[in-house]
Amino acid sequence: MPAESGKKLFVGPRFRRIRQQLGLSQTQIAEGLGISPSYINLIERNQRPVTAQILLRLAETYDLDLRDLASADEDRFFAELNEIFSDPLFRQIDVPKQELRDLAELCPGVTHALQRLYAAYAEARQGETLAAAQMADRDVGTRYEANPVERVRELIEANRNYFPELEQAAETLRDELNVPAEGLYAALATRLREKHSIQTRIMPVDVMRETLRRFDRHRRQLLISELVDPAGRAFQLAFQLGLGECAQHLETIIGRAGPLDDAPRRLFRITLANYFAAAVMMPYPAFLAAAEALNYDIHLLAQRFNSGFEQVCHRLTTLQRPNARGIPFFLLRVDNAGNVSKRFSSGTFPFSKFGGTCPLWNVHSTFDTPDRLLKQVIELSDGTRYFSIAQMVRRPVAPHPLPQPRFAIGLGCEIRHASRLVYAAGMDLEKAEGTPIGVNCRLCERENCAQRAEPPITRTLILDETTRRVSSFVFSNAREL
Repeated sequence: MPAESGKKLFVGPRFRRIRQQLGLSQTQIAEGLGISPSYINLIERNQRPVTAQILLRLAETYDLDLRDLASADEDRFFAELNEIFSDPLFRQIDVPKQELRDLAELCPGVTHALQRLYAAYAEARQGETLAAAQMADRDVGTRYEANPVERVRELIEANRNYFPELEQAAETLRDELNVPAEGLYAALATRLREKHSIQTRIMPVDVMRETLRRFDRHRRQLLISELVDPAGRAFQLAFQLGLGECAQHLETIIGRAGPLDDAPRRLFRITLANYFAAAVMMPYPAFLAAAEALNYDIHLLAQRFNSGFEQVCHRLTTLQRPNARGIPFFLLRVDNAGNVSKRFSSGTFPFSKFGGTCPLWNVHSTFDTPDRLLKQVIELSDGTRYFSIAQMVRRPVAPHPLPQPRFAIGLGCEIRHASRLVYAAGMDLEKAEGTPIGVNCRLCERENCAQRAEPPITRTLILDETTRRVSSFVFSNAREL
C-alpha cells in the first residue's frame, strides 16, 4: 500500500480489514495511532483520507507489512472476479482486467456480493433443486443463502484464517493446564470432568458404529470412538472445551460476520471450535518457534506436538499474528476423485471457487506413492511461482470391509519463502523448472495439455475430424466476447 509523503488516500475498506485482522476496535486502534475514534470511523467509510504518515504509523505501531496485507486480499478478490467474469454468461460484456482489479481494491463489499450471487447462480445452473427452489421462492420471509460450506470459507478467508480471541484463549488454557504435549489428553479429560462435569469415555466401534464423537448432554458424557487416533482424541476434547469455555468468543466472532442463516451459523461455530482445538494442541508462540527452528519440518512438528500431519499443515496456515508471522501457506485437501474438501490460504494462491484443481499438480500423485512426501515447483499462467509439498493421509481407520478413507494434503507457499523450508534444501529455486499448471481446466488457457478435461470457457472450441492432437480439446487463440 505504498504512498508518497503527504498524499491523501481513500482506502477505507482496506483500512477496516487491517483493523479487524488485528482484532482491534476503532477506539483501540485510534489510541494506538494517536487520532480520534471518530476520524477512524470516517476513514473506514471513505469520508476522510488516510495520509501516508498514518499508514506508516500503523505499520510501525503494529509491525505490519501494509503491501502484503493489501495485496493478499486484493489479489484473491481479483482472481475470483476474473473467474466469475470468464463465464459464458458474460460473453457479450467485455470487462477490462483493470476494472476488475479496481473493483477488488476499492469495493470489496460489492466484490463479495458478486461472489455470493454467482455462487447462487452456479448452484441453480448445476441442477441444485433446493437452491433453485429457494431462489424462486417469493415468500417475504424467505431469503436465499449460498452453500453454507462456501459461505464459511468466505468468512475464514475474510479473517485470513486467524482469530486472535481464540488464540489468546487457547494459550491461557495451555498455561493453566501446564502439561507437555504427551500429557494433554489426560489434562483435558480432567478439565472436562472437574470444571464441566463431563466424563470422557473411549467406546468400541460396535457401539459407536459410524459416529466418531458424540456428546451425551443428559448423561454428561463425551463418547469417542476407538477408531480415533491419540491426536484426534485430544483434538476432540479440546473441541468440546472450546464450545463451553469460549462460547462468548465464538458468538462475538460470528456476530461480526453479519446476518447468517442457521446452517452457516452452526457450521461457522463448529469451524471456530475446531480452530480453538488446534490452537490448544499447538499453542501459537511455541508452535511458531518450533516451526522456524525446524525449518517447517512437518513430521517433526507432528511428533513434537503429538499431532497429525494434516493437523500440523492446517495449523501452519493460521500463523498470521501481527509481530509474529509464519510463512503464508496455502493448503488443499482432495480425495482420489479430485473433490476438494478443504482449501485455506493465508497468502495469494488463487484457488478456484467453482471448480476442481489442475491434474498436473502432483498433489494428485500422492495416491500412487502413499508413503512418500512429494515436492514440486509450480507456475501459473501469469508467471507466479510457488513451492509445494504433498502427501497422502489416512483418517480415520474404517473397520473391514469398508473402504479406508484417503486424502491428499497439498501445502505450499510463494517461491520467495521456499528457502526457509527444509524440503527445499539443496534446490536452486531460481533455476528450478516450474511445472506449468492452471487454476482449473475451465479457466486455464494453456494449449496442448494432455491432461485437459474440458476446454476453457473463455475460448471457442475448434472441432476437426481430420486431426487428433495431444489434447482432446483445440480452441481458438481469441477470447470470446
